[in-house]
Amino acid sequence: MQRPAPQKARTSRFRLFSPILAGATLRERLMACLGALISIGLTGVISGYFFGQGPHLPLIVAPMGASAVLLFAVPASPLAQPWSIIGGNTISAMMGIIAAYLIHDPVIAIGVGVSLAIAAMSLTRCLHPPGGAAALTAVLGGPVVAGWGFLFPFIPVALNSCILVGLGLVFHKLGKRNYPHVAARPVENTHQTKDLPPPLRVGFREEDVDSALEAFDETFDIDRADLSRLLRQVELQAAVRSHGDIRCADVMSRDVIAIGEDAEPDHARHLLLKHNIRTLPVKDREGRLIGTVGLRELSEGIGSIERALSKPETADATDPALSLLPVLTDGRTHAVIVVDAERRVLGLISQTDLLSAMARLLPAGDATVA
Repeated sequence: MQRPAPQKARTSRFRLFSPILAGATLRERLMACLGALISIGLTGVISGYFFGQGPHLPLIVAPMGASAVLLFAVPASPLAQPWSIIGGNTISAMMGIIAAYLIHDPVIAIGVGVSLAIAAMSLTRCLHPPGGAAALTAVLGGPVVAGWGFLFPFIPVALNSCILVGLGLVFHKLGKRNYPHVAARPVENTHQTKDLPPPLRVGFREEDVDSALEAFDETFDIDRADLSRLLRQVELQAAVRSHGDIRCADVMSRDVIAIGEDAEPDHARHLLLKHNIRTLPVKDREGRLIGTVGLRELSEGIGSIERALSKPETADATDPALSLLPVLTDGRTHAVIVVDAERRVLGLISQTDLLSAMARLLPAGDATVA
């Protein structure tokens, strides 16, 4: 008799990271280590090169280590964006200097400095946890900080922050990461009417997200737009999991009307109108898919098919059919081309094909013809 529960308990006890941030992987953590290694080292080297070394000026202030954790381990966090790092550290250090200047009791000064830092960062929209450490450093920094006075928030704090952010931008660019993190734009109605876009008409709405956040009465380290996008992806994954047995190969049209790259635009228009289709795959001389054309592209009086090509949306024959929902409901894409590993056309799934497949999933008693 098997007992899976104890095994599961033993496995969870020996997890390397517990708890772990959502989406964190070993590769991401290793990349974070590499990024911090390079950036912190170079920040110290560059600061020392321009301003020298010695007890009169530290190469790098301690809060930069905490900033590097956010910058490279959680670059999508609102707390790790460029303005958060530069503004948060600089403004907080200034609050610490002001507290130390006005309050001579260090115990009171450290509390006031950190609280002022939080307030100032909140007002300037640059909340950054290491800013609290920057404020403490300014209050308790000793003769080095006292010697620089009100210049300390700028040199070395702002200088270190700018160098660190600059190196982070280069590192994430080379790693093809989205940094500074820009949340995906909300889905728009491509028909320029007042209706909500099709993907937003069913399921939760944006006001539901706001109500849920208000009900929790907590602050979460995730952008509001990212949270909404994540929830919609969860809905899609749940639908795919529930009906993952329906593959693209099961619903695709196999007798695909296509055209070669050397064909005349008039012939392409003729095929689109004759077969009453909106998307026409275009193949190269070896029969591989290179793009698609539709009546919109062909209506601009172009001289050749190559100049009218659009980037095709493609899928594998083994992909779940429901995974195509976001593409075929974006208001622009009318069909997805199913290709093999060599980009040879195997089939085509139109909006009608996918709708028919989804209709089969409805219980017979719920099917209603309007």
